[in-house]
Amino acid sequence: MPTEPQMFTAQVRATRRLSPTFQRVTVAGPDLASFDHQGLDHWFRLFLPPEPGAALVLPEVEGRTWWQPYLDLPDEVRPHCSNYTVAGYRSASHGPDGAFDAELDIDVVLHHDHAGQLCGGVAIWATTAQIGSPMGLLDQGVLFDPPSDADEVVLVSDESGIPALRGIVHDLPADTRGRVVIEVPHADDIETWIAPPGLDLAWCVRAVEERRPGRLALSTLREGPAPSPLAYGFVIGESTLATAGRRWLVGAGLAKDRILFSGFYKVEPQERPSTAA
Repeated sequence: MPTEPQMFTAQVRATRRLSPTFQRVTVAGPDLASFDHQGLDHWFRLFLPPEPGAALVLPEVEGRTWWQPYLDLPDEVRPHCSNYTVAGYRSASHGPDGAFDAELDIDVVLHHDHAGQLCGGVAIWATTAQIGSPMGLLDQGVLFDPPSDADEVVLVSDESGIPALRGIVHDLPADTRGRVVIEVPHADDIETWIAPPGLDLAWCVRAVEERRPGRLALSTLREGPAPSPLAYGFVIGESTLATAGRRWLVGAGLAKDRILFSGFYKVEPQERPSTAA
């Protein structure tokens, strides 16, 4: 994480459907030209106006302090805030007027409620945002940080972690060995990644009736070989997947300090996701 995280502003340039589960929003602006994209799972805090068409009021950032100033904003102007991964960054593009700027892609998971209606503030924004509408981005750096002696990696996620795993796999050294397990809701969500030859990629498509994301990824992880004692584990996604995946890796012999796990959202039993992750 940067010691002095910077807040950037940008505007929506384009939005398009990537697959049944993902909408890609491209934002752009001259402010992003100074964004120090580090690749891997570089993430940020996304700020959106509280209502479509409303002004974007951002909290003051001093050092790493932003949360209390965010809470201090009046309810009617406080922006929506969520965590997202950089899905793509292009620093040498040019705006319609010929001015130098930069573009950044945000891949948003589209969750639906029991009635099949799209839900979650960011998902609705991603599919309805008007070109030119504003957003804010607070740089948070990279989480993926394997020890120098790691001899393999074990990467596990449901669909909410695909942008992070995609970036990590893209940037791994060519001699990296290990496993990648990715669970998705639809076969059409499966992507083609260029990966190191020593990395085994397993895409898992969960059953339509399955209400908890991550169960299939977790069972696929457990059915595979135990990790090397010098492996690095990276398990993200729905809360149960993250915690149970870490528990299995520890039980299989991997030290806790060699595992990064993060629950992006939580699904209660017999319920489907109600917010974008």
